[in-house]
Amino acid sequence: MLKVSKNKHFTGQTSPIFSDNVAKEVRAFHQQIEGYAPTPLVSLPELAKRLGVKTILVKDESKRFGLNAFKVLGGSYALGRQLAEHLNVDISEIDLKTVASKLEKPLTFTTATAGNHGTGVAWAAREMGQKAVVYMPKGSPQASVDRIRGLGAECIVTEVNYDDTVRLANQTAEDNGWMLVQDTAWEGYEKIPTWISQGYMTMADEAVEQAQEKPTHVLLQAGVGAMAGGVLGYLADKLGADTFKAIIAEPSAADCIFRSGDKGEMVNVTGSLSSIMAGLACGEPNPVTWPILRDCSHSFVSVEDNVAATGMRILGNPLAGDDPVTSGESGAICMGLLYLLMQEDSKEHAQALGLDEDSVVLLFSTEGDTNPDRYRRIVWEGEQALSF
Repeated sequence: MLKVSKNKHFTGQTSPIFSDNVAKEVRAFHQQIEGYAPTPLVSLPELAKRLGVKTILVKDESKRFGLNAFKVLGGSYALGRQLAEHLNVDISEIDLKTVASKLEKPLTFTTATAGNHGTGVAWAAREMGQKAVVYMPKGSPQASVDRIRGLGAECIVTEVNYDDTVRLANQTAEDNGWMLVQDTAWEGYEKIPTWISQGYMTMADEAVEQAQEKPTHVLLQAGVGAMAGGVLGYLADKLGADTFKAIIAEPSAADCIFRSGDKGEMVNVTGSLSSIMAGLACGEPNPVTWPILRDCSHSFVSVEDNVAATGMRILGNPLAGDDPVTSGESGAICMGLLYLLMQEDSKEHAQALGLDEDSVVLLFSTEGDTNPDRYRRIVWEGEQALSF
């Protein structure tokens, strides 16, 4: 059900591109966007008691700009930086509502997405008066396609998996002279993925500001590792990499970070990458954020889909006295993992991770019910149940 690997390559080395100072600049950009507000940091004291830890804090990204997911933080900042560079001005001079007037004609931005990143890019492009073309891998839910199209973007579902869809989007951008806004990197394409990962630091900066106590454990989900690396990089710089344990979780069908962590260098996973956690079903690590994950993570974990489904049910149906959190498949993996780790059968893993009655655990629920039909099948009807 889960595989846990302690990181043998931990050094605690931080990165200047994911620092407290950079996070302040990023957050200043987000703060000037109409409708910006910090998302809630939800404390679950009753669940903490039940699981045997001191505190559980959940950053609820279903409230971000009305888009039901965190990804808009990266997409909007990257588009802002791209437009600032195009206009040869500082990012502080980019106002979403007026930037279109500085251009002779709208620019076209394109990306590949499992859903939430494309939504963020489409929203940011619309807000800035630009165009967006979004590519999605085969099997993508119609709800995600409709959401992206509803934001005014063109959305094309391909016949290939996520990583091959990224390659298709890149080639199409080159052929048409469009701007690619991709949240993973490769040789020669690092700047924009760096901006995207830096954009995600805003939610971590908010969480540190909102928390009443410093976390002892931070559980982060990874697809290519863009979010996990950006958040971990910020927290390592802000709090000190050795002051908390960072645990990186992935679906077993696409556990490229888990395998990379075991080897100490990037390892790709191929195949269909099929998982209910569509946002995490990525087989190739992001080389921009991989060094941070290698240097500052305590452990890597690979889990089955039913672990994320369990996390969704726990968050959506809380113990009396705790507040509910609507969390989608990719958002709830870490809650399901925490629950599993604190069961009797996983006691050895919990001890190795230092999870006990003094632990303050920080989680990021990165999306709400972005696929409402599947959310109901899982939470109402018990699809993907755990079996002990």
